[in-house]
Amino acid sequence: MRLEITCDDRLGICLDVLQILRDQEIDLRGIEIDPRGKIYLNFPELAFEDFSHLMPQIRRIPNVIDVKTIPYMPFEREHFEFDLLLSTLPDPVISIDIKGRIDIINDAAAQLLGAPKDTLSGDYLSQFITGFGLARWLDKQPKEPVFEAVVINNAEYYAQILPIWVAGEDGSRSFAGAVLTCKTEPNVAQWQNNKNDSAFDRLLTENAAFKKVIKEAQRMAELDAPLLIEGETGVGKELLAKACHQASARADKPFLAINCAALPDNVAESELFGHGAGSLSEHSAKKTGVLEQAAGGTVLLDSVGEMSINLQAKLLRFLEHGVFRRIGEEQEVSVDVRVICTAQNHLYELVEAGTFREDLYYRLNVLALNVPPLRERKADAVLLAEHFISQACKSLGRSLVKLSRSAKDRIKTYQWPGNVRQLENTMFRSVSMLDGDVLEANDVKLPEVQIDDDPLAIEIEDISLDEAVRRFESTVLKRLYPSFPSTRQLARRLGLSHTAVANKLRDYGIGKQRKKSQS
Repeated sequence: MRLEITCDDRLGICLDVLQILRDQEIDLRGIEIDPRGKIYLNFPELAFEDFSHLMPQIRRIPNVIDVKTIPYMPFEREHFEFDLLLSTLPDPVISIDIKGRIDIINDAAAQLLGAPKDTLSGDYLSQFITGFGLARWLDKQPKEPVFEAVVINNAEYYAQILPIWVAGEDGSRSFAGAVLTCKTEPNVAQWQNNKNDSAFDRLLTENAAFKKVIKEAQRMAELDAPLLIEGETGVGKELLAKACHQASARADKPFLAINCAALPDNVAESELFGHGAGSLSEHSAKKTGVLEQAAGGTVLLDSVGEMSINLQAKLLRFLEHGVFRRIGEEQEVSVDVRVICTAQNHLYELVEAGTFREDLYYRLNVLALNVPPLRERKADAVLLAEHFISQACKSLGRSLVKLSRSAKDRIKTYQWPGNVRQLENTMFRSVSMLDGDVLEANDVKLPEVQIDDDPLAIEIEDISLDEAVRRFESTVLKRLYPSFPSTRQLARRLGLSHTAVANKLRDYGIGKQRKKSQS
């Protein structure tokens, strides 16, 4: 039997509930506490008479609002949901503790190791894998994941090994083991790790945050799962997507892009999936869509958040099963492509608003990158400006133009709402209109940007320091929440406890119950 108790937060309320169970001599099997005002209890089934006495007693506890029976505990649902997801993954996944003992393993991994799942739990993974010093790696308590060639049952695989760090309530982090994943088939091709740097050479940066994004992109480029790249308009999402394609094993295959925001729904569906002869009009010819044209390569879905709900459903089916139907045809088409999507920093907000499917969001968000805006990369602004000036001079056939100190200062202090694209256009225009060979601050014509354009800017006149801190904290949480929709993920990102972040989100009204999109 399971109960859900809705209550207002009060010190000692859990003790009052537990005291009633103790007085009734009820064996408690489990308890969960939700900081949003929920207490969940799990105990053996009671006779009707005992149960009818228990419920009124709990309701009389101060601050208790409601008590009702529920079919399952939140943790039980999460457990079965996780187990179902893990069991259906085609790639082997193995979780190990700090000693290298197998803790969790999915069906694909058990098949790879050649033993039943229930007999593998507790075994040392090193007895099945050779070619990598797993025990020594765990002893170092590593912070960064690694890609390593390993041998399993006399076949070579390339495995990704990710360390697990658990955050405590005080913000401290403890090493808890690792998760290993590898391809379901032996990989006989040479592993590309650390050999794809040239594909990212066009991404110029001196910013530590963006360098980290590029480093993550180099790793993700070698994987075959969908990739979601988020960032403001003009930050270079498509350039990063192309680099990921060029650094992948699909580099010699097509890279095709479709702008979901620029095409009407029916046109976008035809462009993406194609249509049969006579399906659009009496004399319309058969057309092959972008997915088929890019067979073996990569398809970029630009501004995927602008895709209609109906088209989202068809895309989701393709991502899950690898098949689709052309418009006006019944026969299914199977094609092997990698899908990369780009979106501005509001895709999860569209999920909450009900205009973007939640299941599609999580299907696309297997691997994710977030490109920081140019205003957060001040040093990059000048670096990129000099690069674009050089390109403009070559294009215009004129001698090289230099930036004056005042022009550099103007470029660094400007907010660049249009990001890198705006900077490139501005430099080309400035060089085109310049008479001399030195670009001064007055030669860089820019529209004025109000402080409101900075998403972290707050007005601090006539408010206390405490209120200013609260406003800034709220702004930071609102900005990060779409990229870290789980409070546990957000807590790890901010170095805070899960409870502290959950309370802050509730106080600021962030992440309210979203409207469910239509199936």
